Amino acid sequence: MERLIYHVDVNSAYLSWEATEQLRHGAETDIRKIPAIIGGDTAKRKGVVLAKSIPAKKYGIRTGEPVTDALKKCPGLKSFSPDFALYKKYSHAFIQILEKYAPVVEQVSIDEAYLDMSGLHYFYENETDAARLIQTEIRDTLGFTVNIGISNCKVLAKMASDFEKPDKIHTLFPDEIEEKMWPLPVRELFFTGAAAAAKLNSLGIQTIGDLAKSDVAFLKSHLKSQGEVLWRYANGLDDSPVRQEREQAKGYGNSTTLSKDVAEYEEAAKILRKLSETVARRLRKDGIYAQTIDVEIKDCQFRKRSHQKVLDYSTNTTDDLYQISCQLFKELWDGTPIRLLGVRCTKLTEEKIEPKEAEKAPTPFLVENEQSGQITMDFLWTNVERKQSAVDNVTKAHKEKPDRERHRKMEKLDAAMDKIRSKYGERSIGRAEMLLDEKNEE
Repeated sequence: MERLIYHVDVNSAYLSWEATEQLRHGAETDIRKIPAIIGGDTAKRKGVVLAKSIPAKKYGIRTGEPVTDALKKCPGLKSFSPDFALYKKYSHAFIQILEKYAPVVEQVSIDEAYLDMSGLHYFYENETDAARLIQTEIRDTLGFTVNIGISNCKVLAKMASDFEKPDKIHTLFPDEIEEKMWPLPVRELFFTGAAAAAKLNSLGIQTIGDLAKSDVAFLKSHLKSQGEVLWRYANGLDDSPVRQEREQAKGYGNSTTLSKDVAEYEEAAKILRKLSETVARRLRKDGIYAQTIDVEIKDCQFRKRSHQKVLDYSTNTTDDLYQISCQLFKELWDGTPIRLLGVRCTKLTEEKIEPKEAEKAPTPFLVENEQSGQITMDFLWTNVERKQSAVDNVTKAHKEKPDRERHRKMEKLDAAMDKIRSKYGERSIGRAEMLLDEKNEE
């Protein structure tokens, strides 16, 4: 049976969801019809454009650029701060509708998903009928629009959904590749970043068609394994399945670009605590433990560095992540003002490996000369060295290993807080230090 794959993508998701919510609460203006963006606080230097309306796009406003730059291009631009709780609500409703039409739905981000419609299209006159039903139900029920790409594989369905927007349905089957996809600039091919596109351009490869007709060995010599992947995509070759469950994450992390440069350790520690809290809660929610903790920084000179620690136990407690990330940060940071901070956990396991107790310091002792029974200076010196080395090792062990009793208490505290949040809401409880920080920021 030939495969039939849909790729469904919400049009300007964050802005569409904000517009829909505003209209439901009586707003007179649909911000999708005026120059508008979703971005950070316009008063904060590091806010960036997360989504834009079509009228805003006409001013040359791009996703990812600073909000301050967008305002220069369009002084009358309306800017709204992101509301991720709202986005999560709309995303969940979006996926629920998709699951009514397809037995296998793979959500790949908050606003897009693949549907395996293989065999189901026999219930409709053509491949696009079910797509129209999906579009209509989402529009009428939820109030926003989607683009749907249709093909026999995921990469072509994804490419098709990126064609003309909004509220469109496009097909891109193998016999349509040469006409619809090959004339496009190579940068528009899925999985082709700016660096790869620049490299291909320097090799004389300007369009996706040029790439499709290139020699695979030649591409691999310049782009390694990515060269072969891009060649396959350019030729519409992709046999990856639509998966109902996303593959287990290889890592859990969170990072933040700061609204102002941070030059004090105390300020950085507050941010590390918030990041550690978020990452640890995600680990606990999924029943996962981590054995490697990594801290990443980007300073005001845009230098990016990271430092990690591998544990001999596994953890998902907020306290562990925070204490270790602070330690890593101190070892990594040279005092240059920071623009970005991140905490990431890898080496994941479902097994809880208990921390070992640090060894006790050995009782001081001296060794006698076996021949004379007297303590010589050589032996005394040797034993001083031996004792100091033992003490150093014990001191190091105590620094690296958490106190087992404290570790258990922190696990119980996290479990209790998670339970309260689950029942009464995210902001029902929090660590006093973090709540005071939020109060001071208001």
